[in-house]
Amino acid sequence: MNWNVRIGVNPLSWMNDDLPSLGGETALETALSEGKEIGYEGFELGNKFPKDGPGLKAKLDAFGLACVSGWYSGFLGEDSDGNALQAEIERCQAHMAKLQYNDVKVVVYGECAGTIQGQIDTPLAKRPRFANEAAWQAYAERLNAFGAHLIATYGIRLAYHHHMGAYVESPEDVDQLMALTDPAKVGLLFDTGHAYFGGAADPAALLRKHVSRVVHVHCKDVRPKVIAQARNDGWSFLNGVLFGTFTVPGDGVIDYEAVLTTLRDAGYQGWLVVEAEQDPAVAPSYAYAKKGYETLRSLVDRLGAKGA
Repeated sequence: MNWNVRIGVNPLSWMNDDLPSLGGETALETALSEGKEIGYEGFELGNKFPKDGPGLKAKLDAFGLACVSGWYSGFLGEDSDGNALQAEIERCQAHMAKLQYNDVKVVVYGECAGTIQGQIDTPLAKRPRFANEAAWQAYAERLNAFGAHLIATYGIRLAYHHHMGAYVESPEDVDQLMALTDPAKVGLLFDTGHAYFGGAADPAALLRKHVSRVVHVHCKDVRPKVIAQARNDGWSFLNGVLFGTFTVPGDGVIDYEAVLTTLRDAGYQGWLVVEAEQDPAVAPSYAYAKKGYETLRSLVDRLGAKGA
């Protein structure tokens, strides 16, 4: 009996939207053809993909690939004029329609209000934080409303991406977000690398607490010595990427057998997405994408057989 999950990849192994100098010369077609050859079933989106639904579908169909999901930069974290929710509902239309056209079931929601993740000169310690419980509660209510809108209008689940440099970064932040949001409206995107970097020395333990909320998974590994230096020296998120905080599954210290066993035992049936921001000049795209795929593939096959 196979475990019913699919393995996809993010184009970050080939090109980086936040740091265009990393793989900027690489054609989208190179990433798609190499990803397909390695064995990936689908891709998450990046800036080089077609921006309309039919164009995106045609591009992916040409390589026999599915559209896994796509990052959406949300701005619900700050609501000074009381209009953040309505503005988001209007602003998201083209992106959600594109995903809907491509049969995507979850959207990667990244909170970008106040975020410093794209500021190369800003230390991670200066990330935004909610001032009090009331601010948290108000944010949760906006997320619930937005998540309900996405389901009702597009049939797409909100997969909340806890992320370095943003409001929801640490395990405690994830705990708070899950406690305050409605499971029927807000799902969790569990990112192994951001969990570790954010303070979860054992990402599988954090996952076990919230696995019932998980609707999407990003699989990246970490280099602990680089992360320790990033923390001690006050690096920005992007400088951490440049110096190798992240890598692909199987090339770092995260216990992926524990992570995937937790997902399997909870009945998770979505995508496992290899996503590792690295400099392809240092970590060659094909070799690392292949290592990440083979690490997950072997574990999924073995765990599926065990669960039969």
